[in-house]
Amino acid sequence: MFLQAKSSNFDSRHNICCTLHKSLSKTKPFEEILDFIGRCQMKKVLTDKHKVYRSHIECFWTGERYKEEDKAIHSFALVGKDDIELIIKPDDIRRVLDLKDKDEDVVGLSERLCKGLWIRMGFMGVENESHYNKQNLSQPYKFLVHSEIHAMGHRKGGYDVAVEYIMCMVTALILHHPYNFSQVIFEHMKANITSDKFFQYPRFIQMLLDDKIKNLEEDASNELILCLMLRSIV
Repeated sequence: MFLQAKSSNFDSRHNICCTLHKSLSKTKPFEEILDFIGRCQMKKVLTDKHKVYRSHIECFWTGERYKEEDKAIHSFALVGKDDIELIIKPDDIRRVLDLKDKDEDVVGLSERLCKGLWIRMGFMGVENESHYNKQNLSQPYKFLVHSEIHAMGHRKGGYDVAVEYIMCMVTALILHHPYNFSQVIFEHMKANITSDKFFQYPRFIQMLLDDKIKNLEEDASNELILCLMLRSIV
């Protein structure tokens, strides 16, 4: 089950992960796509069940700012009574999330390529729509897109719709096309700083925090349980 966040700045369905366990009754129809996720470059991003602590995420998103001089996001973590500075760049995201992409990889694919592939994936909706709804896909691919939207989407809500960059990500995965997943995540983090922000990417932020600062305090009263998305699958 989901733990309800006490603040509207959290969304219990945002940045959650999926399971690759084939023994569950709900995963039976998706065995082939589960095998694909298990060997794709986004396996860690889609499946890592990292513990997330509310106080750490609040601290990060309260103190963050972007500095053009080093093209990095700066924030801090509270360790004891000390503020420890954090510097996040796309390379950090690439390494910690094990995305295996490169700086020179593209951050967009052609609409024709994406929509053409989605039609081959069994898409049955209106082809000239700007965004495609996952409900119009064949069953196995619906699970993949569902996982991508919840794990990689940058916003609260809209979990049925694959916006442009989600369509690109899915296309890149299936076609083994070079794609800069790390830069896309970084750009959404930058945009969240100046927008009507919420505590975005809590699982990814905690993974970055734990990588950069060893022995961060774990306060069980502040823990967010990021559960498997199967309760809302198709």
